[in-house]
Amino acid sequence: MTGFAGFALRRATGTVLTLFAISVIVYVVFYVTPGDVAQITCGPRCSPEQVRQVAQQLHLDDPLYTRYGHFLQGLVVGRDYSTGTSVEHCPAPCLGLSYQTDQQVTRLILTKLPVSLSLVSGAMVIWLVLGVGTGVLSAWRRGRLTERVLTAVTLAGTATPVFVIGLVLMIVVCGELELLPFPQYVDLTDDPEQWAWNLLLPWLSLALIEAATFARLTRASMLETLAEDHIRTFRAYGVGERAVIGRHALRGAFAPVIALNANNFGSAVGGAVLTETLFGLPGVGQELVHAVNVVDLPVVVGTVLVIGFFVVLANAVADVLYAVADRRVVLA
Repeated sequence: MTGFAGFALRRATGTVLTLFAISVIVYVVFYVTPGDVAQITCGPRCSPEQVRQVAQQLHLDDPLYTRYGHFLQGLVVGRDYSTGTSVEHCPAPCLGLSYQTDQQVTRLILTKLPVSLSLVSGAMVIWLVLGVGTGVLSAWRRGRLTERVLTAVTLAGTATPVFVIGLVLMIVVCGELELLPFPQYVDLTDDPEQWAWNLLLPWLSLALIEAATFARLTRASMLETLAEDHIRTFRAYGVGERAVIGRHALRGAFAPVIALNANNFGSAVGGAVLTETLFGLPGVGQELVHAVNVVDLPVVVGTVLVIGFFVVLANAVADVLYAVADRRVVLA
């Protein structure tokens, strides 16, 4: 296959192989570690006999490749788990059962995922608008007061921790000015207006940090593109500066922005722990922290795999957008 179809097939194949490699690495890292998983699962007060029973129930005596085979089987076709007096079927993609609650990890993560996706999606729109707009304006006004002010602002934004921005916003906006209520997550399907209203501060807290990074990257890419020969040719032929910036230079400078945005979106799904904790949002990141604290390995492994899935998927989408924006990528 050639052309765009062949390119898409190669990217899809690479995505599947990458996800498989991630599953192997994550499983080995978390299950071939110092410490007795059965003892951790059972608790410090369990007798040796109880620990052996737990190890048997979890099939911890089987070879690692056998256990990984069962884990992979659950991801592809699902698995049956013994819960003591009954057998529970875990449909694909099955990430196992929580050691602490015996709840299916997939179901547990799916209840938290809408919160994280709501947080990251709204913040992404804001950080792209602010970051790209600031970067373009800074490059356009290079050497002037506007550029120096915007550069100082973006540097300050990059150096400021997200919890500082979040606290300041809550104190000023919610406390002093009383313009917004203290954030409390509301489901989108229940009340879209309250959903957006309560997420506005978390969106701003997360987006302002990322916008500073996007502004610096966009400025650097714009300056590099504006120095290329075809831009000088457009200017020599009398093309207006606004058209040069908006129609030609921005398109050429947008490739690294797409890549960074894809990576940031995927990692922020599980990486916005500080934002979720600060505003009390029950998302994937907060669930991962809780699972680490109680050493709930299936939840930790499942959450890391879901985060890895979003990172890989976001980068695959970025590759497709590359190909749409620049057909030369298809031939590479």
